[in-house]
Amino acid sequence: MQKKFLTNLGLILFLNLLIKPIYIFGIEKAVQEQVGTAVYGIYFAIFNFSFLLTILLDFGITNFNNKNIAQNSHLFTKHFSSLFTLKLLLAVIYIIVVVVIGLVIGYDTRLMKLLLIQGFNMFLIFFINYLRSNLAALHLFKTDGIISVMDRTIMIIAGVFLLNSGVLYSENGIMYFVYTQTCSLMLTACIAFFIILKKTHSFKLSWNWPFSLMILKKSFPFAILTLLMSFYNRIDSVMIERMLPDGDVQSGIYAQGFRILDATNMIAFLVAGVLLPVFSRMLKQKESVESLVKLISTLLLTPAIVIGVGCFFYSTELIGQLYPQHVNETVEVYTLHLQESSKIFSLLMLSFVAISTTYIFGTLLTANGNMKQLNYMAASGMVLNIILNFILIQQFEAYGSAISSMFTQFLTAIIQVAIAQKIFKFKINYRLINIFITYLVGVIAINYGSKMLHFDWMVNFAIMVVCCGLWAFITGIISIKSMFRLLKYG
Repeated sequence: MQKKFLTNLGLILFLNLLIKPIYIFGIEKAVQEQVGTAVYGIYFAIFNFSFLLTILLDFGITNFNNKNIAQNSHLFTKHFSSLFTLKLLLAVIYIIVVVVIGLVIGYDTRLMKLLLIQGFNMFLIFFINYLRSNLAALHLFKTDGIISVMDRTIMIIAGVFLLNSGVLYSENGIMYFVYTQTCSLMLTACIAFFIILKKTHSFKLSWNWPFSLMILKKSFPFAILTLLMSFYNRIDSVMIERMLPDGDVQSGIYAQGFRILDATNMIAFLVAGVLLPVFSRMLKQKESVESLVKLISTLLLTPAIVIGVGCFFYSTELIGQLYPQHVNETVEVYTLHLQESSKIFSLLMLSFVAISTTYIFGTLLTANGNMKQLNYMAASGMVLNIILNFILIQQFEAYGSAISSMFTQFLTAIIQVAIAQKIFKFKINYRLINIFITYLVGVIAINYGSKMLHFDWMVNFAIMVVCCGLWAFITGIISIKSMFRLLKYG
């Protein structure tokens, strides 16, 4: 099982690391530069606002379906048709609620139009995720990997033409970007649907109220978890945009740092997507998951520490390289934005260590059905995050939201590790803990030392990464011998 997990995970990571960084730093970043920080800040806030209500779109069905079909693959054909119909009904409810709440909180006609299209795009994103959950549950990881990058691949091709056309500089430039997203998502959804259709023995649109009610009851804990975690992960930019006089600009500055965190999160998210069906099947078959948890912890947390600490030390250089001065910005305004964005970025990237931990242990607890404990944890995180945001945004603007996010992410990650240790009765591996602490201290020292070198910052950064890699083998946190043995005999 471990060998199969690593092989398929490697393929999915390769495809996503090949495509998604090009989209995020090539297309999405260029779009922000052409439409401007304030306009993109509004788009970013509305994107996250529409994301907060996605409990109505999914209601936990995707995670429930992934876990359920992985353990009971014979139910795939029976469930797919009925769940497909239920998903369409939930989409209609979601769009109505999004529009109503948008009107209540004061969005004008221009913003409502953007919200409506973005809401439809969110439906397509979650519909694709649902279709992918079937592929992952059936352990069709190669197909799932291709679908996972298809919409971004289309966006890269279309985005090149969009960016060179000059339309993004117009008043409605951001809408052209959103429409392009719609087309790429629709095409991906259609392709994924027809692939799934070939795997079913029959498909018929039908409404089965007892079945739908049963599914909603079973997926309700997953829905609550999704809602709560969405709030403490995505409410930051919404509160920034609504609370501050220059909320659109502050939200755009926050988005610069968050975009890179979102890109790195892709790694942990993909790992979790493969882990959930693997954990579910192993637990169903009464197999021990301790060795896999240890393996994935070392493989995921080691680069997470390097990325988090490295981005903290090199925040100004990285942000300055990624976001050069806009043609419409004065030197004073650009310098101010660079300083603010760098500070936000440094804290958000430290959070990547905590987020990676959450993806490992949260996925394990989800696969084991410990939804009550996870929901209590997520509810605490949401309340804490909102309170801290309300206090800190008023004092420190967008930087206050970054402080709130980092504190919440680390606290919830620690809670999940404690819950998993208690439920699974994992033996506390003091040796591994000491190795992680030693490695972390070494990475901090290496970063500090690399900043003292008298080379170009990019050379210093590259030296830091190489030294951190060597330090991983010196400390024994990663062993070449054990990796080869695992791949050969796993």
